[in-house]
Amino acid sequence: MLKILGLSKKLGPFALQDICLEIGMGEYFVILGATGSGKTVLLETLAGMYVPDQGKIVHDGLEISFLAPEARRIGFVYQDYALFPHLTVKGNILFGLKQRKLAKRTLEEKLEKMLQLFDIAHLLKQYPATLSGGEKQRVALARALVTEPRILLLDEPLSALDPQTKENILPQLRDWHQRLGMLTLHVTHDYKEAALLADRIGIMERGKLEKVGRPAEIFGKSALN
Repeated sequence: MLKILGLSKKLGPFALQDICLEIGMGEYFVILGATGSGKTVLLETLAGMYVPDQGKIVHDGLEISFLAPEARRIGFVYQDYALFPHLTVKGNILFGLKQRKLAKRTLEEKLEKMLQLFDIAHLLKQYPATLSGGEKQRVALARALVTEPRILLLDEPLSALDPQTKENILPQLRDWHQRLGMLTLHVTHDYKEAALLADRIGIMERGKLEKVGRPAEIFGKSALN
């Protein structure tokens, strides 16, 4: 379980304010809010890019508020995917694992698992510049998940896709989550995206988490039909 306990962080004129939230393992939680509401700052604070001014981040009973990012076992996928342009798809996926100096056989086994999960074996030797938006997203997810994180953070992962690709990816994203069974925290400004993906939704406004509930509680049952 991930517990966010009274988390506050001030960055210039903006501030996260007393965020309190519990997310269970295996849950797909979506934070819904407009641009500038603090969604990305919250993810980056959870990932260890910022130290909280107040509050705690607790994962499976261990406080991780002050751990280095690499010690948190958190995967992070940004809106623009942040793939390394000078590396092939294979190089991008294995980048994090190579820092651990694992045996070659172990690397290949973990790579093969990601290639099968995301159906990207045919892209292995290509570079990011040659990939479509949907292909880049699959590679970015594979890179984040190959290190076997306990938590996956997704920062507007579908916003750069064209409408048709997004429509195709939505059910696949949910399917990948169910197969992996990890805690996923996804932020978006898209109501439809939140309604289709989330087990629960949190509404964020001006640095505050204003409301939490299941999609039917947030939107009303009639809006989901």
